[in-house]
Amino acid sequence: MSSIFGKSLKISVFGESHGPAIGVVIDGLPSGILLDFEAIGKEMGRRKPSLNAYSTKRSEPDEVEIISGVLNGRTTGTPLCAIIRNQDTRSQDYDEMQRLLRPGHADYTGFVRYKGYNDVRGSGHFSGRLTAPIVFAGAVASQILKIRDIYIGSHIDEIYDVKDVGFDRTGVSKEQLMILKEMDLPVNDMSCRNEYLEVIEKAKSNGDSVGGVIEAAIIGLPAGLGSPIFDNVEAKLSSFLFSIPAVKGVEFGEGFNITKLFGSEANDSFYLDEGKVRTRTNNNGGINGGITNGMPVILRVAIKPTSSISIKQNTVDIKSHEEAVLKVRGRHDACIVPRAVPVIEGACAIAVLDMLIGQFGIEYFGEGEIKNG
Repeated sequence: MSSIFGKSLKISVFGESHGPAIGVVIDGLPSGILLDFEAIGKEMGRRKPSLNAYSTKRSEPDEVEIISGVLNGRTTGTPLCAIIRNQDTRSQDYDEMQRLLRPGHADYTGFVRYKGYNDVRGSGHFSGRLTAPIVFAGAVASQILKIRDIYIGSHIDEIYDVKDVGFDRTGVSKEQLMILKEMDLPVNDMSCRNEYLEVIEKAKSNGDSVGGVIEAAIIGLPAGLGSPIFDNVEAKLSSFLFSIPAVKGVEFGEGFNITKLFGSEANDSFYLDEGKVRTRTNNNGGINGGITNGMPVILRVAIKPTSSISIKQNTVDIKSHEEAVLKVRGRHDACIVPRAVPVIEGACAIAVLDMLIGQFGIEYFGEGEIKNG
């Protein structure tokens, strides 16, 4: 099935944007894990539309209903099923989409792939709405990772042509990541926040949209995680990240910029820090040969501009096979990058937990208690 990810920890995402509900089944969780549902709710809140003018006016409470897999607040070890009911849908906004293909969307490819039976309301199963279950599953995974002092956080590195200060790849701290989680627009340089908002507002006022880049850090991973060739860490993370709507690029460490360095500059030299092997730089993003080296795993994800814009665009009427002009109606974000931050973190958490359980066994986490922070 195309909507299932993982080997040892499997998640299955289901539902459509304007259907009764969306949800996820998580299979392979350790039993006896005490979940912090207040923290999970906080993560879900980070993905919801904000009060800022650039965000969609679709207002969904995103309250998660646990159907199975949890008893008295602890995981039972059996499949955890959770649903999120859709309550604020306006399907009439998508009547034209039955025939007019939206540029940048999956309307045409979905029509061809599913022979015209795909649900186009709110983009159906292709919708960014389906990232809500990913955030939930990621929040559960993140709490389990904390048992082993593994933390994931990110900041908005770029929006359009404005750039934040990047992570110190050798010195990202838990405290820094926790501070970023408290921000509506997580940035390392606070002066970027207003610049980001100005860029987004300008695009919105022109009926347009903008994209950006999210930089994520995974700290606390042990050296030696990952297996060549196809189960390497970069491949596993990228596989999930590219499954998130609007993601068009993933790079690790220096990424494409490493091509502008000499080998003597790109190589991360080793040294001993109180007996522990570390690297003085982290151009390779904490990964060598697809296996973690104990340094922070640093990655950047490119998010394209929101496809739904109010500017008139040329398209094709798939029913009449004639060229046409379309002006997209409905409620849409002028920039989805801020809402994508917890989705990126959730995807990383799920992929990492899957790899850890697969390599070290479910006993690696045991009947742990979730740590504060």
